[in-house]
Amino acid sequence: MGRLNGRTAVVTGAGKGIGKAIALCFGQEGAAVCLLDNNEETLLQTHEEMKQTGCVSLPIKADVTNRNEIEQGFLQAYKSLGSIDILVNNAGVTRDNLLYKMSESDWDLVVDVHLKGAFYCSQIAQQYMVNQKYGRMINISSTSALGNRGQANYSTAKAGLQGFTKTLAIELGKYGITVNAIAPGFIETDMTRATAERLGLDFSDFVKNRVAQIPVGRSGKPEDIANAALFFALESSSFISGQVLYVAGGPKA
Repeated sequence: MGRLNGRTAVVTGAGKGIGKAIALCFGQEGAAVCLLDNNEETLLQTHEEMKQTGCVSLPIKADVTNRNEIEQGFLQAYKSLGSIDILVNNAGVTRDNLLYKMSESDWDLVVDVHLKGAFYCSQIAQQYMVNQKYGRMINISSTSALGNRGQANYSTAKAGLQGFTKTLAIELGKYGITVNAIAPGFIETDMTRATAERLGLDFSDFVKNRVAQIPVGRSGKPEDIANAALFFALESSSFISGQVLYVAGGPKA
């Protein structure tokens, strides 16, 4: 505990699921955490939960596809918490469909949230990080980056995040900033519950079927991704940059 004492983290999509788990993990390790989410209800729930566990957090309602909201959010976080040391680009959505049925609006929404959102947040965060000659950027990709039926938009966005990660690692390394990505496999979240519902499957059956394909024999939990994010956020990982870590219970790439 306390391995992030004195650090400030910004986590997008922090209201629930993986983002919430990362925020709680960082907070428990001593970081002050700026919670960014466009859902005020879940955002405040996470903030309250962090307060109850003695963690320092700042909830900010913002849409990652709105540059002005993100700029103002980061400025508020900097003024309130003192620095921007860690950024986790986690905010995401799905709009699954086979290619021939996928609408342009569903393509645009998924690509904009994942890619434009990461672009805005990273470009703004790097201004603070370059000035202080220190930073950790962590992008949440997915095993879907390798291709997944019905997810042309999501797979493309998540693969794009991996190229984005490697490029920023090259550009920002000389400023003491590392940039890495995590590619989760099957994780039990509201998003995977929604997928099961869309497919007309009972969630417990859906999980059981997926677990049968996972070498370690269990499904992933949001905390599994939070632990990986913590690894990349630590000072002890300062020689690791531009990497994609698959957290999927077995080989994916």
